[in-house]
Amino acid sequence: MSIRLYIGNLPKEEIDRQELQAVFAAEGDAVTTKLIKDRKTGKCRGFGFLTVNNDEQADQIIEKYNGQLFKDTAIKLEKALPRTKGEENNEEQPTKVITHPTTNNSSPTPAKENNRREKSSKKSRRGGGVRENTPATATSDDAIRPDPRWANELEKLKQMLAAQTTS
Repeated sequence: MSIRLYIGNLPKEEIDRQELQAVFAAEGDAVTTKLIKDRKTGKCRGFGFLTVNNDEQADQIIEKYNGQLFKDTAIKLEKALPRTKGEENNEEQPTKVITHPTTNNSSPTPAKENNRREKSSKKSRRGGGVRENTPATATSDDAIRPDPRWANELEKLKQMLAAQTTS
């Protein structure tokens, strides 16, 4: 079973994979390196990976090469955490639960969904706010209905406003 090791603290300049492989050449052909580069610039992003055959060899390489100088910087070696496709975002950013204290029936809403609602509810800046195909007078069937979660609060506000205008 192959083990991946994280190589950190690499210089952020143009580095060849062969240069990094040369550092671990004493370990033989069983060791392979992968250098992570920026797609646009082609420069190293400051880290890479080393694949070895077994756990014992991984421990020996960490002891031997951790802190060794590579282009005037001490590299950092440690066992890489397993990564599975599709789960990177879920592990880094767990879904937070947000409750709305102003509502009577406060139900938890996942933060990601709430974020999408906020973004989609914003009006487009294109078009200058002109609505197309909207009649001058809207009937009650065509009127926009309030969000049911806020309907009670909206009704209270309407009543307070009506009371202020009459007095």
